[in-house]
Amino acid sequence: MELQDKIIVITGAASGIGKALAIRFKAEGAKQIVAVDINIDGAQATADLIGGVAMSADVSKEDDIVRVIEETEAQIGPIDLFCSNAGVGMAESLDSSNREWQMSWDINVMSHLYAARHLVPRMVARGGGYFLNTSSAAGLLNQIGGAAYGVTKHAAVGFAEWLAIHHQHQGIKVSLLCPQAVRTPMTENDNDATAAAASNGMIEPEELAESVVEGLRNESFVILPHPVVLDYMRNKTANYDRWIGGMNKLMRKITGLI
Repeated sequence: MELQDKIIVITGAASGIGKALAIRFKAEGAKQIVAVDINIDGAQATADLIGGVAMSADVSKEDDIVRVIEETEAQIGPIDLFCSNAGVGMAESLDSSNREWQMSWDINVMSHLYAARHLVPRMVARGGGYFLNTSSAAGLLNQIGGAAYGVTKHAAVGFAEWLAIHHQHQGIKVSLLCPQAVRTPMTENDNDATAAAASNGMIEPEELAESVVEGLRNESFVILPHPVVLDYMRNKTANYDRWIGGMNKLMRKITGLI
């Protein structure tokens, strides 16, 4: 997919990955970019940088995503690319509250479903469309710390696979973004999850955006800004028991148990 002249919606666009994608997509010649975030001031700041449009939305609420879709298509035009990028990291352990687990599920998984539920029929009717769903390397490899993050990002991977399997023949294209550590507000901490994800270094959002543009151009299903993740995936599937043992050792090292 070439981004020239495309209408693009990006959730979680106030900062970090979403903001970097908006700036990079505009540089590629996107016709219009809708910067969406629960933080409307941040979304507006991103939109102002690129001459885009800002919209507020809580992506855990289906009605909010429906509103973004309907307002974009009514006021700007048909959405070519919907980037479900908003995400949260909470519910670190078994003892975390049910509320944090549910919020993680609603934002990291259900928001992707809501976008597809209301856009796939429109896209199919006009010949196709594209979804870029942000998961994480944690969705492929799991996470040291961040219990709900690892679990919900796995679910996001599963949903993206399902979406592509069931709708590819109808012109629906899907790319799944799975980075390790990226320098964003979410990684401005020293917790175990961030330490594990950053073990191979932390990249800047602008570097990630370059990988995304290339991945979309190639229409790759999985986009891996950290190429080493592919090696980890192969190690995992080649010997699951050894991989679990290695991850347990890494967990003990990071948490100071060894």
